[in-house]
Amino acid sequence: MDILIILLLVVLTVVIILLLAKTARPREETSFTLMQQQIDGIRKQLADGLQSNTQSVSQTLNSIMELVNKQLSDINQQMSDSQKTIGERLDNNTRVVGERLDNNTRVVGERLDNTSSVVSDVQRSLGSLSQATQRVFEVGKDISSLQEILRAPKLRGLLGELFLGDLLSQILPKEHYSMQYKFRSGETVDAIIRLGQGLVPIDSKFPLESFRRIIETTASDDEKQAARKKFAGDVKKHIDAISQKYILPDEGTFDFAMMYIPAENVYYEMIIKDETTDDKGISAYALERRVIPVSPNSFYAYLQAIVLGLNGLRVEKNARLILEHLDRLKGDFARFRQDFDVLGKHLTSAKGKYEDSDKRLSRFEEKLISSGEKGDSEKPLLGGEKSE
Repeated sequence: MDILIILLLVVLTVVIILLLAKTARPREETSFTLMQQQIDGIRKQLADGLQSNTQSVSQTLNSIMELVNKQLSDINQQMSDSQKTIGERLDNNTRVVGERLDNNTRVVGERLDNTSSVVSDVQRSLGSLSQATQRVFEVGKDISSLQEILRAPKLRGLLGELFLGDLLSQILPKEHYSMQYKFRSGETVDAIIRLGQGLVPIDSKFPLESFRRIIETTASDDEKQAARKKFAGDVKKHIDAISQKYILPDEGTFDFAMMYIPAENVYYEMIIKDETTDDKGISAYALERRVIPVSPNSFYAYLQAIVLGLNGLRVEKNARLILEHLDRLKGDFARFRQDFDVLGKHLTSAKGKYEDSDKRLSRFEEKLISSGEKGDSEKPLLGGEKSE
């Protein structure tokens, strides 16, 4: 508004100067009067224009202010609503975040507890592992000591007898086997099994030294083959000794015996046949001598079969006892039948006597009744005579 007024004043000033420059002096008064009138007119026009412009500008400003105020009010309302919404969302988010933090804190705490428990378990396991390692180390030393002990043939034999007795005691009843059984010939076998009317001799052999030469030989094939031949020769000597000493049918044994090998790897070396030679295998040689090699696993299977046989013998014995008992029952039943027949005869006789006595009693009862009736009929007559 101020700028417009200034511009109008500048224009008015320029017009006045131009008019003054063009008008001659003689006409100054007339021109001045005219110019004064023009200036007054211009002033009036300017005043009217200014007043009109001022009112228009004022109205425009009022409209603008109203619009601005309305927009500011709308903006304030929107900002208030937005602040309220944002506040609610912040509260909700804060609550959700708080709950999640609580849950996460609880989960982390539980996981920390579990981790602590796992760490404790791991520590205990490590402690147990350390102890187990120590025990394994001690067992290793014990195994080394056992290997040194097993170098003595006598101790190896005692160990084989111990294993044999333990296996027999686990499967067979005590009355069906014996340890260190002595024959009349003076020979003593490690164990015998009583099966029916015969004995099964069992001798424990542990050819560990010659077997060790086989597994420890790493030089050439010839040396390993020589070790195998030495092992086969030693085992065949044991087979011959068992066949000659313990297969004694005249003393109640069956015509075969068993050779117990307490180690599976030694037994496996015995039963396999060396294909590089034409010699018979140890297993075939033993069967020719009626000696059956057995290991702990195979001997267990043999014992199970023997147990089945013993059960069959027990069933047969029980069946024989049952038949004998049935025979006794038949005799008892025959005697009972005789007594029952006698009792029947007595009952028949008693029945006949009962019926005969019943008939006699009936006749006697009839006589009593008839006698009573006669007595009753005579009583009035006697009374009448007395009254007369």
